[in-house]
This record gives sequence, C-alpha cells and structure tokens, in this order.
Amino acid sequence: MVHRPRYDDWAWAKGKLEPAEAWPVAAVREVLEETGFHVRLGRTLPTSDYSLQDQSGQPTTKQCRYWAAEVVGGDGALMNEIDEVAWLEVNAAAARLSYPRDLDQLHSLERADRAGALTTWALVIVRHARSRSRSSWPDADPLRPLNARGRERAEALVPILAAYGVSRVATSPSVRCLDTVLPYAVAAGVRARLKSGLSEEGFAERPERAPYHLTRLLERGNAVVVCSHGPVLPVLLEQLALIADPEGTDENDENDENDENDENTARTSLTKAAHSGMGKGEVLVAHLVGTGVQARVVDVERHPSP
Repeated sequence: MVHRPRYDDWAWAKGKLEPAEAWPVAAVREVLEETGFHVRLGRTLPTSDYSLQDQSGQPTTKQCRYWAAEVVGGDGALMNEIDEVAWLEVNAAAARLSYPRDLDQLHSLERADRAGALTTWALVIVRHARSRSRSSWPDADPLRPLNARGRERAEALVPILAAYGVSRVATSPSVRCLDTVLPYAVAAGVRARLKSGLSEEGFAERPERAPYHLTRLLERGNAVVVCSHGPVLPVLLEQLALIADPEGTDENDENDENDENDENTARTSLTKAAHSGMGKGEVLVAHLVGTGVQARVVDVERHPSP
C-alpha cells in the first residue's frame, strides 16, 4: 500500500516541494525510492485525509491515496525513511499499525481477496490528447497532429501507463491518437497496434468493429491501453459497464470528489464517463478480474489531463 501527500498543486516529499505529479506515478516512485522495490499498481484502496501543519505552521489537509500493488522487481534495498519491510498475515499486520485509519486499507485488501477480486489486470482507456484544430488543419483529418500541449500530455502518460504494467497498445490509426500513446510504446518496447475500427471514420462506417476490438482484448487479459476518439469511447465504456461489478467503491475517481449522491461503483463510474464524455488526454483505468466471458470490472479510477 502506497501513498502521496498533496498540498494544493505541490507534493511534499523527502523534505522538499516537488511539482505535482499524477497520483499513480508518485505512488510507484515513492515505493521505489523508499524500499527499492518496483511495483505494479492494482485496484484502488480507501483514501486517508487528516490535518497537520505545513512548513510555515499553517493548518493544511494531507490526503494519502493507496493501491493494492504487486512487487515486480527491484532489490529491496531499504532507503530513506523505511526501517523494515515485513510480509505479514492480516491479523499480524493489523496489530502493528500505528493509526486506526490505516485499518481501512488493510480491511479493503482483505475483502477484495475474499471476493476473488484482489488480483486484477488493467484495461486503460485514453482519449487522444489535444490536437491541432480542425479549422486550422489543411489536410485530411486523420493526419491532424497533436499540438504542443498534446505532446506534453503524451509524454506525461508514459509513467502513468507504466504504473499499471501496460504491455499492449491498441490505438486508432489517426495521427492524434497514435502520437498520444506512441511515446509509451517506444519507452516500453511494445508495438502500437493500429485498429481502424477505433478511428472516427472506421466507427462511422462499421460501428460494430470497436466493440469487437474490445472483446478481443478482454479475451487476452493482458494489461492494455486503448486510445480512441470522443465519438467512439461511449460505446466502449458502455460495453465495460455491462460487465462491471455493481458493488464496491471507486476511491480515487478524481471526477467524483464530493459527489454524495453517486453510488461510486465501477458500473456507475463507467456509465457516467460514457454519458458525460472523457476529456482530451484523460485516462480511465478499469481494473478487471477474469478474461473473456468471465471478465468483470471491479474498480475504476479516472485521471483527467491537467
């Protein structure tokens, strides 16, 4: 379980202010820096909020976010503030926790394990980053490239996708989609697989192809990123909503903060995203168990583009 504190647009880490980064990126980074372990993030766990004083003595709120995580590498050489890494049974771990609020994460892990929903794989949906406007682009629309902000977002997606161990890249062949995920494909050493059914033009001509591509990815069960367009994404999100768990809590959906009327389930989160749309460059992570017809979404988190 890992976390990152946030103060407005800055993060406090190791005695200095650092520019804010995406929550999953900070989680993976802090685990590596403190324990020497590389981890792959799984489903989210409950957040923790409490009050403290900042460096100037002013009251502020610290928010910590947590994930289930799997060690995938590293030497485990302890660094910085960590004195020991211990692997414990649930009861033994609960007895060693210093704060009652830390039991929330442990109990969430235990419930997910009992439900067979702890070991998950990530299906990441990305809407292409910002691109040149249609009115200013003289050539065919599929050739329209990212603008400067879009290229920055594409680079920022690299560590986000890496945090979930994405090993497959499926994208619309339109330049603005391909260039959104190409930096990650290059960094991870994987091939970007072009799917015409995920393009606006392909979807308009054969709308059944986009759901077909998603079905094939569910059959594979590999951590994957799918990059497509605003008109196509609702169909994919609604397809995922049909196999989503109607129970459970999406603790880290940044678009649902302070929404007391929302049931905060994987199904409602996907349905909301399908109806309201995803922002350009936004990342939606669906955590699944099982494959093929047995696949089901047990958790959803969203990370809007800054």
